[in-house]
Amino acid sequence: MCQWPDDKTLGKLLPMVNAQHLDSLSAEQLRVLASELIAQVAQREQAIAAKDSELKYRQAKIDQLTHEMAVLKRWKFGRSGERLDPAQLSLLDETLDTDIAAIELELEQLAPTPRLEAQASQPRRVRLPPGLPRVEITHEPDSDLCATPGCGCTLKRIGEDVSEKLDYTPGVFTVERHVRGKWACARCQTLTQAPVPAQVIDKGISTAGLLAQVLVAKYADHLPLYRLEGIFARAGFAIARSTLGAWVGMCGVQLQPLVDALKEELLSHAVLHADETPVQMLKPGNGKTHRAYLWAYAPGAFEELKAVVYDFCESRAGAHARSFLGAWQGTLVCDDYVAYKLYGPGIR
Repeated sequence: MCQWPDDKTLGKLLPMVNAQHLDSLSAEQLRVLASELIAQVAQREQAIAAKDSELKYRQAKIDQLTHEMAVLKRWKFGRSGERLDPAQLSLLDETLDTDIAAIELELEQLAPTPRLEAQASQPRRVRLPPGLPRVEITHEPDSDLCATPGCGCTLKRIGEDVSEKLDYTPGVFTVERHVRGKWACARCQTLTQAPVPAQVIDKGISTAGLLAQVLVAKYADHLPLYRLEGIFARAGFAIARSTLGAWVGMCGVQLQPLVDALKEELLSHAVLHADETPVQMLKPGNGKTHRAYLWAYAPGAFEELKAVVYDFCESRAGAHARSFLGAWQGTLVCDDYVAYKLYGPGIR
């Protein structure tokens, strides 16, 4: 038997029911209707509770990232008491710019609505110099016939959208002009246009080739960003090191799924090689460098997978290797360092 709702539930149900319709219902129909409405109210309350939980999580994550970004900015702009030489300070700027850019990208992904105040305070993008060579790339629909069902009329080109991307080959800057024609159907009043090509950084001026050049120069050729800034200036277009640092941070966020997939594929092998090497890390607030370590993991020399996964850690403790390998079992080829001897019988 259906239980008659209390006053609070009844107040939620009444706006959902047409008052004139109630007069024509019998008692049994009223009970069925009340039962259905109570179920709808319960579903809505569950949906609201789920939304509240998601909003609380997003707000907690936003607060955490905002605090981290504030700490990074305080290290960057409030370092008057630190005793570092100019070269170390420039390297520290690059690291902080990269971290701040990555955190800002995560905040944009978490924010439910665009932050208008933050967008208004951002600097305007510098127009690409007209003297740089241009390579025009056109994007047009596959067919000039209207795709609306039952129409089939010939489309008429009424305009185009042009976006320019900065590209780089060693020593030479070029500009890619992406031209997307607008085609309209005079009969059914529809607009057809090729989609925007996917980009590593949405609405950015850099192509994938330029971003690859920045990452290779920084991590493979070990060029600090302030040197890369000078190289680009001599090539015809100066890019601020803060912009380069932001690109590096955004690329790190975008490449993380690839790193996770590579690690998963690496841990599927029964034989792994491991080693660690020291690297000097600038630690803000200490006024000196700190010794950190890069842990390198790779499959055997005769495996089809030719890859190395690097795990950056601030110490040489064996807990870092245990955390990386997790539940992996197999043969680990390494030196006699004691950190590799802290495993169970599943690892040889």
